[in-house]
Amino acid sequence: MDILTLLPFIVLIGAMFLMTRSAKKKQQAAANMRDSMQPGTGVRTIGGMYATVKEVNDDTVLLEAAPGVHLVFGKNAVGAVLSDEEYNRIVHGDDDAHDDGSTVVPDDASSLTAGSDDASADSDRVDLGKKDDADEAKDARTDGKADGEGDAK
Repeated sequence: MDILTLLPFIVLIGAMFLMTRSAKKKQQAAANMRDSMQPGTGVRTIGGMYATVKEVNDDTVLLEAAPGVHLVFGKNAVGAVLSDEEYNRIVHGDDDAHDDGSTVVPDDASSLTAGSDDASADSDRVDLGKKDDADEAKDARTDGKADGEGDAK
């Protein structure tokens, strides 16, 4: 056989070997990460739930999602074991990033409208061609007077 005929097969087999080796390394790293879980450790499940490890068994882990709320998960449902700092930052909002004078973004929009008056807000309204009940009543009175005055003459 010609070496050029065999070359694509050799490359394909080599690529498959490298991919399976890489996948095995990732699986081993995930297993080591899950084995490093201890009671009190903060974790994130593959579904995105953050919880604290309460008990670790052979195939399962008992998690506390909120005070008094205990859930049993399979160990393979744990997506990440978090450091204490990261867990507290995400779950409790303990963020030391604001100590450096960075901008704080409010949780609601109340600070954006705190200084505005209702009168100035009404003057800035855009007419969308819709009339509310007060406008219709005003138009009806005006139309009635104009018709009545026109009939009297």
